[in-house]
Amino acid sequence: MAYLEPTDYPNYGLPPGTTADWITAATALINSYCRRPDLNIIQYIERLRVTAGAQTVLLSYLPLAPLAPATTPLVSIEGRYIKPRRGELPNEPLADIAWAFSLPGQWTSIDPSTVDFDPANGELTLPWNVFGLPYNEVLVTYTAGLAVIGDDVMSACAQIVRNAQAQPALNASRTKMDTMWMQYFSSSLIDETVQAWLAPYVANRLG
Repeated sequence: MAYLEPTDYPNYGLPPGTTADWITAATALINSYCRRPDLNIIQYIERLRVTAGAQTVLLSYLPLAPLAPATTPLVSIEGRYIKPRRGELPNEPLADIAWAFSLPGQWTSIDPSTVDFDPANGELTLPWNVFGLPYNEVLVTYTAGLAVIGDDVMSACAQIVRNAQAQPALNASRTKMDTMWMQYFSSSLIDETVQAWLAPYVANRLG
């Protein structure tokens, strides 16, 4: 979905005659820069390794937000305890018991209500498993994005269009804007101001 509608153009400094392909291309460029398919609320699945000695993981896509009618962004969580590397045993006797009962490598469901999370930074705090050992790998299904596209994203979209229209190579001989063409000029279209507006939505640890 495009991040600007024709009725928004006057509020963000775009001429009323701006065609939809400019906005569509700018929207695609924003999604590419943020390394995500969309800034609206959608579902993601991430498999994450838990650092030895920690009980937290960081999700990549922010902000965490529920997709109606759900009331929590955490759809489902699975965790497993795998045989640790040398020197990573948190509790050697318990680890031996867990190994004897074939716990290592088995995925088990984690009740999302037992997991604390921060919607702003995507940090999850995990519970301990049934043997009192920490999980060291989790598979998280969650929803993240914006319920309402805000002024920062809309301003970024409009600024990208203005930057593109100011590029002679983009504006001189093309009657229809092409997303791949704008991607070629992305380093000049996504200026420092646009980067600042989009910074909260760039995916963590990807790329």
